[in-house]
Amino acid sequence: MGIDWQTFRLTLQLAFTVSLILLLVGLPVAYWIAFSRWRWKFLLEAVIALPIVLPPTVLGFYVLVALGPRSPLGRWWIALTGHTLAFTFTGLVIGSILYSLPFAVQPFAASFSAVDKRLISASSTLGASPLRTFLRVIAPLSAPGIITGVALSFAHTMGEFGVVLMVGGNIPGITRTVSIDIYDRVQSSDYAGANQTALVLLVVCFALLALVYGLNRRAWLIHPIK
Repeated sequence: MGIDWQTFRLTLQLAFTVSLILLLVGLPVAYWIAFSRWRWKFLLEAVIALPIVLPPTVLGFYVLVALGPRSPLGRWWIALTGHTLAFTFTGLVIGSILYSLPFAVQPFAASFSAVDKRLISASSTLGASPLRTFLRVIAPLSAPGIITGVALSFAHTMGEFGVVLMVGGNIPGITRTVSIDIYDRVQSSDYAGANQTALVLLVVCFALLALVYGLNRRAWLIHPIK
């Protein structure tokens, strides 16, 4: 059996959705982490970093419980839509966001922290609002970190296995992603098909990372560190 392009389309849709949401959610969270002086903010940093060290099945299990029909969120979703969040594309997006969160927030926060504080102070002194300062000063100077965070969250979502299997199951056209497709092919001894699919995923991820490193190199050449 050849490559199942339906699973690639679904995986790309999932990765694009998760990356966009993490960009919108991760930027304010990273901004707060970078500039907040709250003494206990390390607790939030630890929570965000948990998916890096937790086995995906552990995170997937708790996400599955949180999305299930016995949880407040699950009951609310059933009342609203008539079906559960678990084993749906929406549930898959939620689980993937939680799993890829540190891969977006950490590069964002690191790049924000590296911005020269004198430039931020000068912008404030000239009367710029915090939002204007972010858009005109912090964000342009943090472009390499922002690009890296978006790319890593995209690539990480493309290749995730444990969380999507726990939360989404293996429903063709709905929750079956490339990583699950490769696993199924190996289980059925379709090594040729698994190899073809894995090679396509390898090429996509390599091209994405090469593009990121190339863009970041260009950004550092334009804005060299002084």
